[in-house]
Amino acid sequence: MDNNTSYIENITDLCRNLKLGGMKAGLDRMLEEANNGGWPYERFLAGLLQAEDQHRTEARIRALVKRAGFPQKTYLEDLERDKLPKDMLTALPELETLDFIRSGQNVVMYGTPGTGKTHCAIGLGIRACTAGMSVLYSSVPRMLVEIKECESKRKLSRLYKKYEKYDLAILDECGYKSLDKVAAEQLFNLISLRSDRKSTIITTNLGFDKWDTIFTDKVVAAAIVDRLTFKSYIIDMNAPSYRISATEQWISERAGKKAAEGKKTLK
Repeated sequence: MDNNTSYIENITDLCRNLKLGGMKAGLDRMLEEANNGGWPYERFLAGLLQAEDQHRTEARIRALVKRAGFPQKTYLEDLERDKLPKDMLTALPELETLDFIRSGQNVVMYGTPGTGKTHCAIGLGIRACTAGMSVLYSSVPRMLVEIKECESKRKLSRLYKKYEKYDLAILDECGYKSLDKVAAEQLFNLISLRSDRKSTIITTNLGFDKWDTIFTDKVVAAAIVDRLTFKSYIIDMNAPSYRISATEQWISERAGKKAAEGKKTLK
C-alpha cells in the first residue's frame, strides 16, 4: 500500500469518526479533480469544506421538512399558476419571498374545496424549511385532539410553548367541523400566543361571514377573526375546483383514447 492510499484511507476514517459525511462523500471526486487540474492545497480544502457545508444544509432542510409533519410534499414549483384563483395569483409572488413570516404576518386562504389552498400552504411551508425556518403543519381537528390529549395544565403549557416557537404554523381545514365553546377558546389561545410575533397560515372553506357556523360562540368567533385578520393577507380562493376539472379532463382523455383504440380495432 503506497503512502497516498494510506492517507486517503486515514482521511476517510477520520471523516466517518467526525461525522463529516459531505467531505467523505466528495473526497474521491475532489481528489481526482484536484490532481487533474493541479489545484493548490487551499482550493482543495475549500472544495471539501463547501461539500460538507452543502451536505449539512441539505440534512438540516430534510430534518425541518420531516419535523413539520406535512401530510404530503407539494411544491410551489408544481403549481399550475394560470389555474389559481385571481387573489392567490396576485399575492403569491410576494408570499414566496417569505417576508410575511419574517414580519409575523398571518395568511388566511378561504374558499371552495379543490382550488389549491392546501397545496399553496404546504408549498410555502416547504419553501420556509428550505430557508432554514421552523414550520408546523396540522389540521385544526388534529390540533384540537392533541390539545385534548394534553388536558393537564403541565402538558398543555408545554404544548403551547412548543407551538408558539415555530416561525410558521399552518392550520389546515378550519371549518370542516364545527367547534364548541371549549374547542373554540383553545384555538383562540393558540392563535393569540403567536399574534403579532409569529406567522400563521389558516385555510378554510368558509368566508368570515359564515364563521358563526364553525364557532358556536359568536364572541370567540369575533375575537379569532380579529386576531387572524390584523395586518394579514386575506386571500379569496373561491374558484371552480381544480381537482374536478382535472378529473373531467382525465375522463375525456380516457374516452378519446378508447375511441381511438376502437377505430384501430375496426380497421
